[in-house]
Amino acid sequence: MKFKFIWVGKTKNKNYAALQDEYLQRLSHFVKTETVEVRDSAPHEGKEIEGKRILEKLNQSSFVCLLDVTGRGISSPQLATEIEKWQNAGHKEITFVIGGPDGISSEVAESASLVLSLSFLTFTHEMARVVMLEQLYRAYTIIRGFPYQK
Repeated sequence: MKFKFIWVGKTKNKNYAALQDEYLQRLSHFVKTETVEVRDSAPHEGKEIEGKRILEKLNQSSFVCLLDVTGRGISSPQLATEIEKWQNAGHKEITFVIGGPDGISSEVAESASLVLSLSFLTFTHEMARVVMLEQLYRAYTIIRGFPYQK
């Protein structure tokens, strides 16, 4: 299985970028990963243009997990269970999408197989990336019974 991450904009904060790289490296022990950064929309473009850029990067056969404030909140053990379900279902690629500051276009939302929320709190996009990657790594440590999750 492969995890593909599509998000809007670059991670500009060097501390978040370092954490992002750290968790991508840790995840690589369990699953192949790929990150795709989609260019931010200009002020006059809006989330529809951003949405088109995201959709261009989506593999049609991928299981799409959208991270959005309107999504379902789950615990770390529940995320581990979801990952096991994806593996057992034979999904070859899971694509995680994080939209831009204005949210996600309706077309991208409609392409999602699952919509999850990281928290009721609002995070910067850079922070959301790190939290998502850490939670995916944590889920794998739960699945494998490693002591990290304690």
